[in-house]
Amino acid sequence: MRIVNTILELRAAINAWRLAGQSVALVPTMGNLHAGHLQLVSIAKKKADRVVVSIFVNPTQFGAGEDFETYPRTEREDQEKLAAEHADLLFLPTVADIYSADAKTTITVTGLSDLYCGASRPGHFSGVATVVCKLFNSVQPDIAVFGLKDFQQLTVIKTMVRDLNIPVEIVGVDTIRESGGLAMSSRNGYLTDEEKSIAPQLYQALRDARDAILAGNPAYADIEQQALQFLQQAGFTPDYFSICRSTDLKKAATEDVDLVLLAAAKLGKTRLIDNIYFSLTAQPS
Repeated sequence: MRIVNTILELRAAINAWRLAGQSVALVPTMGNLHAGHLQLVSIAKKKADRVVVSIFVNPTQFGAGEDFETYPRTEREDQEKLAAEHADLLFLPTVADIYSADAKTTITVTGLSDLYCGASRPGHFSGVATVVCKLFNSVQPDIAVFGLKDFQQLTVIKTMVRDLNIPVEIVGVDTIRESGGLAMSSRNGYLTDEEKSIAPQLYQALRDARDAILAGNPAYADIEQQALQFLQQAGFTPDYFSICRSTDLKKAATEDVDLVLLAAAKLGKTRLIDNIYFSLTAQPS
């Protein structure tokens, strides 16, 4: 696996692949890789001839008082994991490589970026959209692979790609979970042992709400309120629990068929997010 730090080196490597007629997939990450990330690499390898993984802790998606400085950085371990997974290239830039000192341009997906996590973290999704667009421009991949754990983020990215006519296929990969059901996340390492025993109840709240909807309960507002109360009683500080249309993340009505349940809550000092998406025309797997 080749490791490059600059966009110039990155483009030189990719241009050589292009001249050989090879396709390219990108897996953008912020590092501290776990099994969920490695699953993205595995999927990318099946869909393209060459796989680029980026590791970049993006400062513009962190708000004031968030964990940018303390976000786990495990570059050596990450490199070993990616080499074992046979990634072709690791792009490991600095902030100065990605953002010029006088950068003036940002990207905001209006209407999606200020909902849910965007309401709690102003500017977060603008930071995400901007850095992902910059990575797309730098790599120019045929395919980009993202996890579905952050369903809102993936929706923002898909909308940006559509609206800006970016020629990349976006592939979403199902969430990898720990044995108790907790969605794998780099931030899970912040949890204490006691919190780790409580954390899977976020997924349980989503499952209970899904089952109530599939059983025919049309009182979506009541289901949301019951879920919030369940999380509070379990020891969480809920941010939101919302039943949405999976296409545009607007509040779901009873006639909508394709749904996603979005949830975010703090457990101690750790903010956890999760979701379940399903169709009322088919039973969930």
